[in-house]
Amino acid sequence: MSGAVINASGIRARSPLAKVGRTLLEVRELTTLLFLLLVGTYVATQSSYFLTSANLKAIVLGASINGIIVVGMTVLLIAGGFDLSVGSVLALAGAVAGWLIVSGTPVPLGVLVGVGVGPVVGLANGLLVTKVGINPLITTLGMLSIVRGAVLLIGGGYGVSNLPPEFNRIGQQVILGYQSPIWVMLALVAAGDLLLRRSRALRLAFYVGGNERSARLSGIPVDRVKIGAFVLTSTLAAIAGILLTARFGSASVTAGANVELIVIAAAVIGGASLSGGEGSVLGSLLGVLLLQVIANALTLLDVPLYWQPITVGSVLILAVGLDAISRRMRRLDGRS
Repeated sequence: MSGAVINASGIRARSPLAKVGRTLLEVRELTTLLFLLLVGTYVATQSSYFLTSANLKAIVLGASINGIIVVGMTVLLIAGGFDLSVGSVLALAGAVAGWLIVSGTPVPLGVLVGVGVGPVVGLANGLLVTKVGINPLITTLGMLSIVRGAVLLIGGGYGVSNLPPEFNRIGQQVILGYQSPIWVMLALVAAGDLLLRRSRALRLAFYVGGNERSARLSGIPVDRVKIGAFVLTSTLAAIAGILLTARFGSASVTAGANVELIVIAAAVIGGASLSGGEGSVLGSLLGVLLLQVIANALTLLDVPLYWQPITVGSVLILAVGLDAISRRMRRLDGRS
């Protein structure tokens, strides 16, 4: 049976239960927050350690790196693209900065060059997609391999260690009880969410992702918007790479592995659409926190580690399925 009934006027009216379900599908931030609370409540009943201050801080700190990258990925998804190379860019930024600093380069300059890796890779991705016309999947997948190879070359297959304390302080400094990556994430999420809602420059991403042809006919610089979204995403990935490297005091060649999957999954869970035109930074952050809580729960409940990628993949498929259902419902409403 459908969730609709016929009222006295002969018009199809949805039942209250159907309306609630529809709201949850359309307001994805609300759905994600609900799932986050449900998962948290369940884990709290199973483990007394879950709600401790130390564990909650660990969850937020663990989510901070992905939370930084998801700001850019959300804008890119809204513009109708995606980037599979962000995890490799994260690793390359840390490796470049670490190698330069260990070689005697001043810390500020090493950090600046490391962060500069991001916009260079992002610009290359954007130009290949918009000007050459290569599919974003092939472009960023190929870039993932190229950049990861560069990381292995710089790190000699082992990484860069023995980084100086003045560099490590970037990722280890505690401010008001929380490490610096958390504060950077909060600042970027707040700025990203505000600008995406109020800034004309970022609002253009919705028009481009919603209907690229109409956007071109309206005079919107589609290619420039897409290139900007790629550059923003890679730059934030590079910043995250510097913070992660400083936090651990070394640049690992495996840093950022599978980050792209987690970030895209989080953004889609939070309401971004792989078809473009939809999404919010706040929703994406909730998606990151949900995945981090699930990973934390699996650890606290002594679930084997190999279940974590299975869980992330399953949640991603579920989120994409909900997005497809929501779009189908809107199309059907448009016909009625």
